[in-house]
Amino acid sequence: MNKTIGMLAHVDSGKTTFAEQLLYHTRSIRSRGRVDHQDTFMDNHEIERTRGITVFAGQAVMQYRESVYYLLDTPGHADFSAEMERALRMMDYAVVLISAVEGIEGHTETIWQLLQEYQIPTFFFINKMDRIGADADRVMQEIQDLLTPDAADFTRYWNLDQHESVSEELQTLLAERDEVLLSAYLDGKVTEEQWEAAMIRMIREGQLYPCMYGSALQDEGITRFLEQLDRLTITDYDAEQPFAGQVYKIGHDSSGTRVTYIKALQGTLRVRDNLTYASSLSSQMMEEKITSIRIYNGEKYQSADYAVAGELFAVTGLTEAGPLTGLGDHTGNRPFQLIPALTSRVNYPSELPIRDVLRIFRELEAEDPSLGVTWEEQLQELHIQVMGAIQLEILEKVLLDRFQVQVTFEPPEILYKETISNSVTGYGHFEPLRHYAEVHLQLEPGARGSGITFRNACHPDQLAVGYQNLVGQHVLEREHHGLLTGAGLTDTVITLLTGRAHNKHTSGGDFREATYRAIRQGLEQADNIVLEPYYHFKIRTELEHMGRIMSDVQQANGTIESPEMTATHCLLTGKVPVATFMNYSAELASFTHGKGMISLTFDGYHPCHNQQEVIERKQYRKEADPLYSSSSIFCAKGQGYSVPWQEAKDHMHA
Repeated sequence: MNKTIGMLAHVDSGKTTFAEQLLYHTRSIRSRGRVDHQDTFMDNHEIERTRGITVFAGQAVMQYRESVYYLLDTPGHADFSAEMERALRMMDYAVVLISAVEGIEGHTETIWQLLQEYQIPTFFFINKMDRIGADADRVMQEIQDLLTPDAADFTRYWNLDQHESVSEELQTLLAERDEVLLSAYLDGKVTEEQWEAAMIRMIREGQLYPCMYGSALQDEGITRFLEQLDRLTITDYDAEQPFAGQVYKIGHDSSGTRVTYIKALQGTLRVRDNLTYASSLSSQMMEEKITSIRIYNGEKYQSADYAVAGELFAVTGLTEAGPLTGLGDHTGNRPFQLIPALTSRVNYPSELPIRDVLRIFRELEAEDPSLGVTWEEQLQELHIQVMGAIQLEILEKVLLDRFQVQVTFEPPEILYKETISNSVTGYGHFEPLRHYAEVHLQLEPGARGSGITFRNACHPDQLAVGYQNLVGQHVLEREHHGLLTGAGLTDTVITLLTGRAHNKHTSGGDFREATYRAIRQGLEQADNIVLEPYYHFKIRTELEHMGRIMSDVQQANGTIESPEMTATHCLLTGKVPVATFMNYSAELASFTHGKGMISLTFDGYHPCHNQQEVIERKQYRKEADPLYSSSSIFCAKGQGYSVPWQEAKDHMHA
């Protein structure tokens, strides 16, 4: 039985040490590494060993009894949470580690929300019980209060040393969740096997979350956890179906070969098989041959002739598959929940050709799509999107070690976007000599977080279907600049109303020009809005600090929901702009003396609280953006001439 188990935790909770113990006890490694000794099996990148944190999702394979386990060790630092989210989608089960001293921390809540979003069955391990101040009972209570009331203490409730008996407390807890089981329980007719089967089902359905505790560093509670993990987890992958898989990571080996990491969801894949998928670059369907299959274990791999359902493996031969691309019979994905809210300018050596710099950054973007690499031709500037400053430090080191390129990054700034608040019709015409295309587009406000949506309301009698498809492709193929700050346009529905082509003169690129001009001409008429990223915050602190925090949120232009209070503590939740709150964690820790807990999760884009200030600071000149013209080109007497956007509608042919 193949099982993918993900390891997740707030940074410095002992996750990597815990993974080392699991690998050691399953005889996958001969000796246990330590983070402070820089010799752990999972953190095999030099950056990870030097810093003592997990940056890249590591993979290891171990076998225990009848099951093969694929361990995914994910980053615990919030700056690398996009990497964590990509790995999370591949998991059959998750293990969340929590420090017995620090308890629930901010990033723990972010992890929990993602696990709930993707409905991943979860085990908890309360770690570091050997440290002074460790309190498993307190942390168990925090898990039940702050994460889920369905968490159960399996260290106490299911003692495998005592004839594998399920305690009365656990029996009661299980019976409360199942009417059939409750009836049999009241009649005294439930066997140990039935209790175990009920636990397996409830864990898988998210009705029960086992919690155990111990010390990974001291090797306490590890074998018991492994035993229960093995007995309480099941998978049912079907190797007989046509192959379906999903990409979860892109990498490049030491020779520069592109390596595509895949989770097999069903069927079998063999070397030299052809795989179909939608290109991450153009969305066009691709068919490529698998040239090799690799089973990675840490930084090393073994070649294989085939891979079957449930396995994590890597292939060579795929050139345009990106993270989360569906392969074979698998299609469709939910958008990422964790999205960068910051952008930074790249300072690269002036003697290095920009095409070489862009090639390097495109390679990094293939591995991490959240980087959002953009080249601003007008400004001759390269920009990337990031989660935080630590990520920039790591990128500097990666670029130096891997590509021998010395770069620096400007301090990260807020990544703004733009949208519209009313419906308009945009007109675009492109007719220099021997070219012809005309497009009419309706632009309407879209739902928050919907991005750009294309719809087609054009009749084939007005414009051939092939040209209609071209318009849709051009609407979606690039980011369109807004008029206020030049930020990317989002949350807009663009509908093709009509268009015209010429039998002789319409050629490649004409409809691209007409489409871009129609969008820009529509934006010129619309009421434009600047959007900024917001956090959803959760702050748990002692009552004495509630007034101060509420005042701080108000000054930061945030909103607070009704507080939840106990005799000694309060829980405050709400929304607040990233720009005004991104450094609040340190401030909270200072005045609460480290006792305040804050969780910040991305809450999407909302109208900017200081729009005019941002517009003035950006100093974007819409008429000086050569890539985004709102005028149309017409032809008369054998010569093309420009018509400004205000007059374009009256010159249209359709």
